[in-house]
Amino acid sequence: MSERYIFTSESVSEGHPDKVCDRISDEIVDLFLAAEPEARVAAECLATTGFLAIAGETRGPDSITDADVERVARQAIRDIGYDQEFFHWKEIDVEVRLHAQSSDIAMGVDAGEDKDEGAGDQGIMFGFACRETENYMPAPLNYSHAILRALAEDRHAGILDKLGPDSKSQVSLEYVDGKPVRATSIVLSTQHAEDIDQADVHDIVRPYIERVLPEGWITKDTTMLINPTGRFVIGGPHGDAGLTGRKIIVDTYGGAAPHGGGAFSGKDPTKVDRSATYAARYLAKNIVAAGLADKCTIQLSYAIGVSQPLSVFVNTHGTGQVAENALAALIREVMDLSPRGIRKHLLLNRPIYARTAAYGHFGRAPEEDGGFSWEKLDLVNALRSGLNESSLKAAEA
Repeated sequence: MSERYIFTSESVSEGHPDKVCDRISDEIVDLFLAAEPEARVAAECLATTGFLAIAGETRGPDSITDADVERVARQAIRDIGYDQEFFHWKEIDVEVRLHAQSSDIAMGVDAGEDKDEGAGDQGIMFGFACRETENYMPAPLNYSHAILRALAEDRHAGILDKLGPDSKSQVSLEYVDGKPVRATSIVLSTQHAEDIDQADVHDIVRPYIERVLPEGWITKDTTMLINPTGRFVIGGPHGDAGLTGRKIIVDTYGGAAPHGGGAFSGKDPTKVDRSATYAARYLAKNIVAAGLADKCTIQLSYAIGVSQPLSVFVNTHGTGQVAENALAALIREVMDLSPRGIRKHLLLNRPIYARTAAYGHFGRAPEEDGGFSWEKLDLVNALRSGLNESSLKAAEA
């Protein structure tokens, strides 16, 4: 990698059309898990002008009806802030087409007398962590998220009543010798009321950008583009149709690390697209926090119906303090990477997913009720002691 380069990541707000769909899909997951922790859900949404479609497969209590699904969907839209003409939480048409989970899929996933619970699908999953920020996330994505979260918090508090729910950010940072040092450009587009002009929008949002970025990172040479089209009144699903699962790079590492291709929202934790990606982040973050590397990428692979991962790959990008194959073996020892093992270790069979749908699934603070449990640093000692034991065994051999 060159000594000096620029890297860019983007984020989108909870009111972005795709994020509206992610939120509703995860509200449905939470609805089922709250009623039955072992419920199965795969819920997809499409939102457009005056209309929301919900489709997918579930296996859970009969007490949950289509009316319950519609209720939580409307409430999510209301919470986000859509009471606008052409997309109003109360007035949109909602169509629910959820049906029973395929028996063929269930057969592969369910545990039996002679098999453990298998993965819900085949696939590859990646986890990543680095030392660029306090939360072990890539800096461009971290600050892209932070700008939009700050705006959203004050919009919900009624402080920014002239801004709408739909917004996007993009942060480009210059790196020198692998470390971010300044912002070369910042792009922010935010939906706004029709009665304010672009100068007003600029004055409203610039202080939030300046507050979020580290001191000295915005210079006279930083390009600042705020609502570069010149107007953003029509937003949300009325302006652009939304779908569940279209913002997977925003959800993960902003392009700074590989992605296996599977989305998270709308999936219960038997789906390794979700749970194994959380486990990979958890392991990578603990490896970095333990001082075993400054940067770490982990890949896991699974086959449908098979319990243990087919492969575990660790890349410390030349920053590791121990051999990568030793780390790959160690993480199998400190954590059961079967779907059941991941769910038990991270306590994932709980209604904790709607909050993940915007501003990233990673880099968030662990919460008292178990939300973002994959962000805990409770494996650091186990990793260090595991390496010490391995070294001792090697010396004795």
